[in-house]
Amino acid sequence: MWTKIKWGIRILVVLILGLFLHYTLPQHDVVKIINTDTRLTTIGANWMFYSMEDTGTGVGTTSTSRDIRYIEAVYSDGSVMVYRNEDTGWVWPPYFKWDSSNLQAEATNASRSPDQWVVVTHYGWRLPIISVFPNAVKITPVDGPDASVFPWVNVVILSFLAFAAFMARKMWLQFRERMIDPVFGKAGQALDAVGDSAVTAKKEARGFFGRIGAWFRSWRKPG
Repeated sequence: MWTKIKWGIRILVVLILGLFLHYTLPQHDVVKIINTDTRLTTIGANWMFYSMEDTGTGVGTTSTSRDIRYIEAVYSDGSVMVYRNEDTGWVWPPYFKWDSSNLQAEATNASRSPDQWVVVTHYGWRLPIISVFPNAVKITPVDGPDASVFPWVNVVILSFLAFAAFMARKMWLQFRERMIDPVFGKAGQALDAVGDSAVTAKKEARGFFGRIGAWFRSWRKPG
C-alpha cells in the first residue's frame, strides 16, 4: 500500500511539473495574422493566467476590467488562434517583456499583408471555456507556412533541469548513505541490544524466582 502511495505522489509531482513547464516555456506557432484589436476585458477567477494589472504602467488599480491587446491569427489548415499581448515586466514568467505596444504595431503591419506568414513566440494556453489566451512575446516574419523553429531555449532549460535533478538525487543519496543510514543503523542496534537485555533479564528473573519458590517448597511438610 505504501509503495502505491509513494508512486502516486511521484506521478502527481511529475504531472504538475510537466504542466508548469508546458505553460511557461516558449512555444512557436507559424500563422498568418488576420486582425489586431484592443478590448475591455473582465478579469475574474482566471486572474492567474493574466499579467499583473499594473505591469508596464507603473500605476496600480483595483479594477477587475482593463484594456488588453489581442492578436488574431490563422494556421495553414484554417484553424484559428487568438493571442493576448501583455507586458510581463519583472514578474513571472521571466520574459522581461516591456514592448507590447511595439509588438502590437508589428502584428498590425503583418495583418495588412495577406501573404505574410510569421512565427509567433508565446507562452501559455488557449482555454476558451475560461477565456484564457496565450501571451505573445515575439513575432518573426518567415517565408511560408512550412517554416520551422528549433526550440533551443527549451532544450537548454530542460537539459539544465535534468542535470540539476540528477545532481540533487546524487547528493541526496550520498547524504542518506553518510548521515541518515548510520544513525538508523545505530538505533536499530541499540533496540536489538535493549531487546536482548530484556530477554536475558526475564530469564534471570525467572531463574531467581524459581529458586525462591523451590526453597519455599522445601519447607513444606510431606503430606
